[in-house]
Amino acid sequence: MFSLSDSYMDLIFILAVVSSVAALIALIMTFVLSSRMNKFQKAYVTLQTFISGTKLEDVLKANLKEVRELNHQLANHESRIHRAEDKLRGGIDRAELIRFNSFDNMGAELSFALALLNQEGTGMVLTGIHSIEECRVYAKPIEKGQAMVKLNQEEKQAIERACNTIKV
Repeated sequence: MFSLSDSYMDLIFILAVVSSVAALIALIMTFVLSSRMNKFQKAYVTLQTFISGTKLEDVLKANLKEVRELNHQLANHESRIHRAEDKLRGGIDRAELIRFNSFDNMGAELSFALALLNQEGTGMVLTGIHSIEECRVYAKPIEKGQAMVKLNQEEKQAIERACNTIKV
């Protein structure tokens, strides 16, 4: 006859066999994964270390520090360049000279109009009027290519030429 305790014993035996097989599979998988992990660690160490023995992390830290320093220097240089450009724009960098005869009886074009302007067309025009008896020099202020006083044709021409030169 078939007893209830025999059926529990069979069930317990089957569970024990299944548990043993599962434990054996888990043990084999642990061994395989451990082996793979060791290979990965060796590859990682090889990747991290160069021939010289320097670690990649140290190289990256040094490069990051250098990039930060270069960015700081770049900002400093940009500031200096902006100041120099502002000074350049304000300084006289355009000069045009027009020579002319101020009187019909004079020759050799001894009179002149000299425009001295900055990048924005601001500065002055110097005019020298030469005659037989005297020479007079006039200075007239110029704002953005325009004068607040009356200009002769040669002064206008000198200002126009100076304003049409290449800007920086």
